[in-house]
Amino acid sequence: MEVPVAIAVLVLALLAIAFAYLRLFRPWQLRWGATDAELARQLPGDDLVVAPTFNATRAITIGASPAEIWPWLAQVGVTRAGWYSYDRLDNFGRESARRIVPELQDLKPGDILGMSPDGKKGIPVHALDEPHSMIWGSPPDSSWSWLLETQPDGTTRVITRVRNRYRWLSPSIAFSLLIEFADIWMMRRMLLNLRERIEAVSDVGPQIGQRQVGDVA
Repeated sequence: MEVPVAIAVLVLALLAIAFAYLRLFRPWQLRWGATDAELARQLPGDDLVVAPTFNATRAITIGASPAEIWPWLAQVGVTRAGWYSYDRLDNFGRESARRIVPELQDLKPGDILGMSPDGKKGIPVHALDEPHSMIWGSPPDSSWSWLLETQPDGTTRVITRVRNRYRWLSPSIAFSLLIEFADIWMMRRMLLNLRERIEAVSDVGPQIGQRQVGDVA
C-alpha cells in the first residue's frame, strides 16, 4: 500500500514542478529584461527558424553607443575573448577579456564562435550589419540574433533573441534541453558583465544606462 502512495506523491510533485515551470519560470526567463514592444517586434534573423520550440528575447540598456558595444560582441568565443558569463563553465576556466582585442575584430560570416575547448566547434556566424545587428546560428534549427539600437539619451538598447527548434528524436535534444533550462542564467550573466565592462570605458557612462525600464540587475 505504501508504494502506490509514494508513487502518487511523486507524480503530484512532478506535476506541480512542471506547472510552476511552465506558468511562472518559463515566461519570465523567455523575456528577461525585455519590454512588451521588444518581445513582439521582428528582429533580424527571425525568418531563419520557423515555428521555434524555444523563442527567448532578452534585453538590457548599456551606457554606450552601438559602435562601442559591437567590438565586445565581435570577439566572443572560447580561445577568443570568452563569453563574459560563467568562465568556469563556458570558457573552461579562462577569464573573459576585459578589453577590446584588436586582432579579434575581423569577424565575418562563416566564422565559428568557439564553444569547445579548442574553439573549433561552436556557433557559426550567419550575418553581420555593423554596428547594428549580427546573427549567429545554424538555420533552420537555431538562430541567435543581436540588435543594437541607439536611444535618445545616447545609451543603447541591446536586444538579443535565441530561437531553437527542438528535434525530440535527435541526439541534439540534449543540447536543446540544456538551452531550455540553463540559457537564462548564462545569458543574464553575459549581458550584465557586458554592461559592466563596456560602461567602464564608455564616453556615455553608467549614470543613465542602469536605470531603464525593462532592465533587471
